[in-house]
Amino acid sequence: MTISGERKTTDAAIDAPTVETTDNPVLRPWWQRARTWRRVAVGLWLAVMLWQFTVHGLAFDRTRLIIWMCLGLAAASIGRRRITTVIVDWLPFAAVLFLYDLTRNVAQWMDMPTRWHLAPDVDHWMFGVNPTVWLQSHIKDAQPPWWEVITSVVYVSYFVIPYAVAGVLWLKDRRAWRRYAVAFVATTFLALVGYTLVPAAPPWAAARCTAEQVVDSPRDPPCMESEIPPASGGLLGPVRPDDPAAAPYVERISARGWDVLNIKAASTLLTVGQSKANLVAAIPSLHAGLTMLLALFMWPRVRALGRTLFLGYALTMAFTLVYTGEHYVFDILLGWGLAAGVLLVQAWVIRRWARRREAQRSASSGTFQSSTL
Repeated sequence: MTISGERKTTDAAIDAPTVETTDNPVLRPWWQRARTWRRVAVGLWLAVMLWQFTVHGLAFDRTRLIIWMCLGLAAASIGRRRITTVIVDWLPFAAVLFLYDLTRNVAQWMDMPTRWHLAPDVDHWMFGVNPTVWLQSHIKDAQPPWWEVITSVVYVSYFVIPYAVAGVLWLKDRRAWRRYAVAFVATTFLALVGYTLVPAAPPWAAARCTAEQVVDSPRDPPCMESEIPPASGGLLGPVRPDDPAAAPYVERISARGWDVLNIKAASTLLTVGQSKANLVAAIPSLHAGLTMLLALFMWPRVRALGRTLFLGYALTMAFTLVYTGEHYVFDILLGWGLAAGVLLVQAWVIRRWARRREAQRSASSGTFQSSTL
């Protein structure tokens, strides 16, 4: 995959080499070459990251992930651009996302009623059946099959890949990175507004509660904590799996694939992280929104293989969310629409600013020519 260049002159000036400035840097001793120190720094960073993963597992915490990534970007910047640009660019981005984390549960003190029937009713209207119930009836087994490794890895990748792509964009093209960062933040906060004003329970929660238990639209009723849903299948109805040993109700199985790999730490860490999250932040799906944002943003910047991979990633994420009981199709469509809307508005604003600057330059040029006559 190759990312097309969009760099301005100002970016090129900032990104210009700051260490290897002699006419013949190859003639320097190896210990004075920026490339050597860059490779050493990146190697050390990779070694520490490997140790971090081995000892502490995956970094699902956003703050910790961004810190580690910025350290890697600082190492990769040696001899290429000023290392201070890592702080200048990423500190505001991280601060805004930290603000999001602080406000993500604002719906709790607003005491907004939770929508338990909206998404399942829309899904049933679109398909005639509930897609999660249908999928778990036809392909769920009592024990996680090998291909659930893929769904579990895809689900967890949401916590890493959008930020990793941001890091690659920052190294390759800071102008494109700025646009991606703005779209990323806008999508995130608009999703926050959505599930603050319209809290909604995901499929796994609806399967644990009956209509009588959620008649008053509670946010976190005791039935959500039930390990074994009612035999009726709750609001979604029973699941009739082909495997007679499989559970006859919708399960939350986004972490089961890690058990196939025998990586209990990853499964446990994900489960604990899910329990601390906003459990009724389903509309729209931010998992679906950000992965589709990634696919749409990168579409004009990569070749055919890259387009296939990014779009395939978004579609695989959508299947994963529905099959594992994390989201309804309705949630996913809203997330996709949000991502597309953000990019359309961003493109419109960029075009408008470009026309305004062009008009200002034309006016300035006309004024200068008139003054010289």
